[in-house]
Amino acid sequence: MYSHSLLLCWSLAGLASAADLEKRHGGGSSIYEMLNDDLARLSLLVLGLMAVAIYVWKTSHRLASHMRRLASFNNEHQRYFAAPHETLAKVKNHITYAPLFRNRHNREFQLSRAVNMGTLPSRFHSFLLLGIVVMNVVLCVVTVPYGSQEDTVAGLVRNRTGTMATVNLIPVVLFAGRNNPLIPLLQVSFDTFNLMHRWLARIVVLEAIAHVVAWCIPKVQDEGWSVVGKVFGESSFMLSGLVAACAFVGLLAHSPSPIRHAFYETFLHLHIIMIVVSFAFLWIHLNGMISQSYLLVAIIFWAFERAARIFTLLYRNCGRESTTAHVEALPGDAMRITLKMARPWTFHPGQHIYLYIPAVGWWTSHPFSVGWSDAEEFPACEKGIPMTQQDLLALQKTTISLLVRRRTGFTDKLFQRAQNAMGGRISLRAFAEGPYGNIHSMDSYGTVMLFAGGVGITHQVPFVRHLVQGHADGTVAARRVTLIWTIQSPEHLEWIRPWMTSILSMDRRREVLRVMLFITRPRNTKEIQSPSATVQMFPGRPNIDTLIGMEVENQIGAMGVLVCGNGGLSDDVRRVCRKRQDRSQVDFIEESFTW
Repeated sequence: MYSHSLLLCWSLAGLASAADLEKRHGGGSSIYEMLNDDLARLSLLVLGLMAVAIYVWKTSHRLASHMRRLASFNNEHQRYFAAPHETLAKVKNHITYAPLFRNRHNREFQLSRAVNMGTLPSRFHSFLLLGIVVMNVVLCVVTVPYGSQEDTVAGLVRNRTGTMATVNLIPVVLFAGRNNPLIPLLQVSFDTFNLMHRWLARIVVLEAIAHVVAWCIPKVQDEGWSVVGKVFGESSFMLSGLVAACAFVGLLAHSPSPIRHAFYETFLHLHIIMIVVSFAFLWIHLNGMISQSYLLVAIIFWAFERAARIFTLLYRNCGRESTTAHVEALPGDAMRITLKMARPWTFHPGQHIYLYIPAVGWWTSHPFSVGWSDAEEFPACEKGIPMTQQDLLALQKTTISLLVRRRTGFTDKLFQRAQNAMGGRISLRAFAEGPYGNIHSMDSYGTVMLFAGGVGITHQVPFVRHLVQGHADGTVAARRVTLIWTIQSPEHLEWIRPWMTSILSMDRRREVLRVMLFITRPRNTKEIQSPSATVQMFPGRPNIDTLIGMEVENQIGAMGVLVCGNGGLSDDVRRVCRKRQDRSQVDFIEESFTW
């Protein structure tokens, strides 16, 4: 299914260009315009080859993980898989896991508590971005036939940058979508595609500016600035292009990290409006040109993605009943949101949803990791045995639970409504869009370490539940599972108390699971008391190096380390995992969401 979607991208671009073949060879386009079109399609081919290379790499990794999982059955020690592969260890240490410079990757640069300057890309991401930038520079500048007698240098650059800006809109739109088919196909996170989206969008804006400047320079040199205004006033072709270029510049101007983080909801609405404006006027500007075909492909992708989201919302939340959110205010400015879904939902660890609560946030949606899910079947009522599929679905209910920390905007309004309600609870109509995610599996690791900071525990609890159950059923390789959770106060334990109570009562839990709780701001050291040998509490912050070192010494099989928390915690775990690459098989997985 997803491979078909990937092929559709290149097929649409190819068919669109093939539709113009007669025009190109019939004298409607010059040889240089044909060259621009060929190079534009070449850039799509290069991106496609990059996707193929990543797919091959990820497929080999998935195959190795599957074989490792199968080999772990009836093999308690799994010694073969604990030893590192020398070449692979170097690749992970110096490329795939490596930050751009020293140790900092996901820890945000902040001028103040309110001004967030974003994060640094990893070394591997930087290589990809550098390759895309170099490719666009070469195609826009180096390969231009400067010795042409048919057109001026400015004219050649103008046409080339305009074509490249348009063709780059295809990956820009594709990478921004929640339903991007490349996410499950390549097993690459939305966070990574979001990073690529932002940088490709910046390239598009720079190429649009170069396109306008290359047109202006010879006009101003020959006839002065007065003729520029006159041309825009008389030509709808030129005016529509100028409006589209200005809209692209506006998209860049309001998208820097400090603005995006401080006014996210305003940014999102303005972003969509300006995209619609830029695409509409660009369509008018490109009327009858070959490049209009590339814009059409981008619009089709955008329309399909929006349609998929609307369909998902209606299917998941509209039935005989509607989805209801029960919001409970918790200590430490947190909320536990329990969603009674209108339809059954099969949940997997690592998934997240986008939550809409119209009474609080109108049509805005916010991503939250799913911390818990229960499927229940209600007995048939007096109406008798269910006779139709709708009757059967009405007897099956899915409950999804989220843990949300109070911030600003939507979460602040929702927390205040719950806190002010009787008993600190409130029920509201809601819509859940998803599921998204689930690109990482921990089933093939004999030793699993799960690091969580604050509400990052919601991402880890489903993995704990799944691995403990899988160990009891004999379906996973896990023999040692360690959960390390860092919180500020003991009262934060209330956030997941019902979930952990259920996990701690599971069969054979003591054989595999160890829970370590670190309290960074205890009111009194007497309140730090370990309930048992497998559930321990400690004051202060965890020593990541010591904890991972202890697990490496007692490692069974390959080790998987999954972290979900603030940027500082993620960077510390990454640093230690890189140090251990030459000693044992350690895979590092980071769950983050930068926007």
